[in-house]
Amino acid sequence: MDLAGKMRKMMMMLLLLMCVAPVVWSYSSGQVSASCDTMMPQHGVNQQSTAAPYSVTLDRTTYNVGDRVKGKLRAPQFSLDSYLKASEVGGQATVGTFTVSTSDSQLLSCSQKSSSAVSHTAATSKTSIQVTWTPDPSGSGKSIQFYATFVQNKRTFWVRVTSPVMTFNGITGGSPSSTATSSSSPPGAAMNISSANCGVTKTCFSQPSNCDPSASSDCYFMSATMLPGGTTVRYEIIGSSNGYVAFGFSDDQSMGNDDIYICAVNSAGQVTVQHAYSTGKTTPNTISLGDASIVMASMQNNVIGCTFTTSNTISTQRSTGFNQTYYILFAYGGSNNGQIQVHTSTFASSSKVDITKAAVTAAETATPDIVKAHGALMLISWMTTGTLGMVVARYLKRMARGHRMCGKDVWFLVHVPVMCVTVAATIIAFIIIFVYGEGWAGGAHPVLGVLVMILSFIQPIVAFFRCGPQDSMRFIFNWTHSLNALVIKLLAVAAIFTGLQLIDGSDSQWMVKVMAGFAAWDCLFYISIEAHFRCKNSSSETLASEMTNTDGLLVGAYFVGNLAFLIALLVGIGTATVVP
Repeated sequence: MDLAGKMRKMMMMLLLLMCVAPVVWSYSSGQVSASCDTMMPQHGVNQQSTAAPYSVTLDRTTYNVGDRVKGKLRAPQFSLDSYLKASEVGGQATVGTFTVSTSDSQLLSCSQKSSSAVSHTAATSKTSIQVTWTPDPSGSGKSIQFYATFVQNKRTFWVRVTSPVMTFNGITGGSPSSTATSSSSPPGAAMNISSANCGVTKTCFSQPSNCDPSASSDCYFMSATMLPGGTTVRYEIIGSSNGYVAFGFSDDQSMGNDDIYICAVNSAGQVTVQHAYSTGKTTPNTISLGDASIVMASMQNNVIGCTFTTSNTISTQRSTGFNQTYYILFAYGGSNNGQIQVHTSTFASSSKVDITKAAVTAAETATPDIVKAHGALMLISWMTTGTLGMVVARYLKRMARGHRMCGKDVWFLVHVPVMCVTVAATIIAFIIIFVYGEGWAGGAHPVLGVLVMILSFIQPIVAFFRCGPQDSMRFIFNWTHSLNALVIKLLAVAAIFTGLQLIDGSDSQWMVKVMAGFAAWDCLFYISIEAHFRCKNSSSETLASEMTNTDGLLVGAYFVGNLAFLIALLVGIGTATVVP
C-alpha cells in the first residue's frame, strides 16, 4: 500500500475514534443527560429482558409537598453503574429534585431542570447509592415512582427498574412542625389520619373504640403500619390536647420501662416528635429520635397530630424488636414551655399486640378491680364508719349521758370499734393500691392518701396511751385527738375528690359532683347539730329533756343521707370505665 493510502486509512480510523469516544467517555463518567427520557444507554445492544438483580427502595409509601424522601439503589452481587430519576407513574418527564451525600454519585440536569436526576461518577464497583428526593413545590398531586437504569457492563444492563409507588396524601407541609388554622372538617381529615385500612394493612388503637379521627375531633387514635421489607414502620397519632399526645410500647399496662413517642408543642409553639424512654412513674427521659423521618406534625383546633416513619426497633425492659408483642399505652396532657406535664388521662390496650400483624386492638376501659376495692374502702371508711365514730364521740356522749354497758359508757363502746375498723380499712386500702401501682405515682391524690394513712395510724396509738379522765393534762389529749380527727376527715375528703377525678370517665364527672353534694350535706349537718346543742345548753332542763327526740331525728336523717351518697358513689366506682 502506498504512503498516501496508509495516510487515508489512518485518518479514517482517527475520525471514527473521535466519533465514538464521546459516547464511551460520557457513560463512564456518569454524564448521561442525553438519555433522560428513554433512560436507554446507547451501547448498540438491547436491554435485558430478565428480572433485574437490583432494586430501588423508598422509606415511605405516601408523600407530601415539602417532604424529604429517602431512596436507595441496591446491588447485592454486582458492580453498579446507574442512572435514577423520579416521574409520575407511567410518565417520562422528571419531577422533584435530588440531593446526594456521597462522592460516588452526582446530580444531573434533566429536561432543563437542575438536580432532577442522579448518576454514578465513575465506573467503579458499588453496592448501593442513597439519595434524597424533594417534591416540586407546586405538587401535581399524582402518584410518583423512581425509575433507574442499572449497567453491569456494555452488553448487560436493565432499563427503567421501578420503585414501589408513592401516593400523594393531600397535605402541604412536611416540615418537622406546622400549625394549621381552624377548619370546618375534623383535623384528622385535614391531616389524612383515619381508621381506613385498620386491621387490613395497619394496627390501630383508639379511644373510644373504633373511632375515626377523620370524622370526629374527639377521637384519640394511633396506628402502626409495617412497610415493605419489615424494617420500617409508619406511625400515626392524633388527639385533642393542649400540650401533647403520646403512645408507648410496654410489657405491662402500667407506666415504666416503656418505649415512647411523643407528639408535643415545643417552646416555640411548633409541634415536634420526640422519642423517649420511661424508667418509672416520672417524666420520661428523651432519647435520640434515631432514623426517623417526619411526614407531618400539626396542631389544628387544639387537636395535635403527627405521622412519621422510623426504622427504630421497639425496646422495653424484657423485649426488643418488631416481632414481639407489647401493650400499647396512650397518654395526653399539657406542656409548659415545651416540657410535658403529668398526663391528663391515659389508657392501655386490653391485650398485647404485634404491630407486624395488622389488627384493631381495644382499649382497656374497665377500671381494675384492685382500684375499685381501694376506692370502696376509702369511701366506706370516711363517709360511714369514720364519720359515725366522730359523731358518736362528739354528740352521743351528751345524748346518752349516764347510759353504761359492761362498765363502759355506751358512746365509748360504739366509738372504739368503728374507729378501729376505719383505721384498718384505711391501711388496707393504702397497701393494696401501693402494691398495684408498684411504687409512688405523681399527683395530689397519693400525697393526700399518705397523709391520711399516717395520721390514721397515729390516732389509735395516741388514744391507747392517753392519761386518765381525772388527770390535769387530760385536756391536751382531748384537743389533740379531736383536732387530728378533724384534719384526717378533711384530708380524706380531699383524697376522695382527687381519686374520683381519676376514675370518673363520664363527660359530666357526675361522681365528683355527688361527692361535692356529700361534702355540702356533711357541713350542713355539723352546722345544724352544733346550733341545736348550743340552743339546748342555753335552755332549761325541762326543754332539754323534751328535745331528746329531736337529737335522734337529726342524727338519723344525717346517716340516711350519708348512706344515699355512699351507695351512689359505690355504684359509680363499680361501673367506672377509665383506667387511672
